[in-house]
Amino acid sequence: MFNTLIMGFVVSLAAGIILGPVVIKKLKAFHARQEEREEGPESHKYKAGTPTMGGILILFSLLVSCVAFNGADTAKWAALFLTLGNGVIGFLDDSIKTVKKRNLGLKAKQKLFGQALVSVVFCLILKYVVELPTTLWVPFTALNIDLGFFYYIFVFFVFVGATNAVNLTDGLDGLAAGSCAITAVAYVVIAVALGYGGMALFSASLAGACLGFLFYNQHPAKMFMGDTGSLALGGALAAIAVLTKTELLLVLAGGLYVIEALSVILQVISFKTRGVRIFKMSPIHHHFELSGWSEVKVVTVFWVFSALTAIFSIIIVLADK
Repeated sequence: MFNTLIMGFVVSLAAGIILGPVVIKKLKAFHARQEEREEGPESHKYKAGTPTMGGILILFSLLVSCVAFNGADTAKWAALFLTLGNGVIGFLDDSIKTVKKRNLGLKAKQKLFGQALVSVVFCLILKYVVELPTTLWVPFTALNIDLGFFYYIFVFFVFVGATNAVNLTDGLDGLAAGSCAITAVAYVVIAVALGYGGMALFSASLAGACLGFLFYNQHPAKMFMGDTGSLALGGALAAIAVLTKTELLLVLAGGLYVIEALSVILQVISFKTRGVRIFKMSPIHHHFELSGWSEVKVVTVFWVFSALTAIFSIIIVLADK
């Protein structure tokens, strides 16, 4: 298994690095260019015009690796379905924003409908193809609660929460790609420890795809992933958590995304109820930028935080075993 995991990682990494220049060239020809928000940090204005929708590179690299190895694992294909489904929603959103020049992209109702549709199909796959139990493991305990039908509703909220949280995290060069690579590596260890070989391979391939993209997304970024990538990565992490039966553990393993999302929620609640902003700007990575940190420093510190939460999640699983 170890050799297969290494190969899965290497193939997706190599695909990303090799195909990166081709994707950048095609995105430029497609006029898929970043439009910086007026309310965004002033230091980001220079990024306008950088090719976006680069999440296509992550998806293709992941697909190549999944097709090349362990083709019979149904859980892996279920995870890939949820990832690609979200990628399609993100692609439509990006296309409307960058090509049709409608700054808001898909309407919230349209995006939620698409996510609900993908989630329903994913849950049907879980029930009838993967035959996944409807139990929920509570970390730090031996409890496995059977939620029955309500488990699938819970899965939908995990899915929507993860996609939106990663989407909010994607605001600085390399932040989302690097942190997702870290979380994916943690899940390689977790999946192996729990006996989910297919999900270990999927996680390794995801980590390689993220790092291959990061080769072109590190500061100063040559391309951005857009919603094509951020929604897909959120879907991938949600799928991994569900298919390894560590749904609640994702809150810790992906602690960075939780904090990014909470910073936005708290900012909105505080401003609407008290007229006071808690942060200089949300998500919280912008707060640190406006506090004087360089973009590279923010990303590095957030990567370290993501690595720490990933390590703690591994320790919890190994201790439970």
